[in-house]
Amino acid sequence: MASGNGSTRSDHIVWDWNGTLLHDIDVVVEATNVSFAEIGIPPITLERYRELYCVPVPRFYERLIGRLPTDDEWAVMDSTFHRHYFARADSAALAEGAAALLAAWQEAGRTQSVCSLAPHERLLPWVTRLGIHRHFLRVDGNVTDGVVTGKAEQMARHLAALSALPSGLDPERVVVIGDATDDAAAAAHAGAKAVLYTGGSHSRRSLLAAGVPVVDTLDEAVRTAQELFARA
Repeated sequence: MASGNGSTRSDHIVWDWNGTLLHDIDVVVEATNVSFAEIGIPPITLERYRELYCVPVPRFYERLIGRLPTDDEWAVMDSTFHRHYFARADSAALAEGAAALLAAWQEAGRTQSVCSLAPHERLLPWVTRLGIHRHFLRVDGNVTDGVVTGKAEQMARHLAALSALPSGLDPERVVVIGDATDDAAAAAHAGAKAVLYTGGSHSRRSLLAAGVPVVDTLDEAVRTAQELFARA
């Protein structure tokens, strides 16, 4: 949990972390290829990764190799990916312009938070290390074990917790900004709107299938969110 500015303004942005605020897609693809090599799968390019990626991750592997990985294959790939990713994740920086956008949104009297499928115990140190924790009312990572099947229920819990704050929160005045179609699905599940950003895990073509606005920069994402608030 991180404290914000106590604003009572109703417009609220929920940010995704990996691939959105954190520009880590190169580390992700590198870690994916290391995990693929463990079971003899050829390396994948960034472009192909973005065309095929989806949640849950085993379905991504099914799209890539034509079948679901066996339990043993999944265990090897999952372990190898996370070991390699977390060894290099500290080299990932915030997306271009992210720090300034977060500060400006808060300074304008609006609120924001983070809802991510990254492990919660790793997410908080990340946000703090990068010096942006003070901008958020709440920071929630994943606390469940096993294969992550999507963000929908976590998003609903995240918005429920924000709604319980003294200032309250109306999901209809919330825009989720993320880099995956699952972010749009989670937003819809929780009664919020979404804007999707092309700088992370999905191609533009893949994101357009979600039926929500798709943008190429975080600055454009925030401007689009403001347009959605203005129409609400």
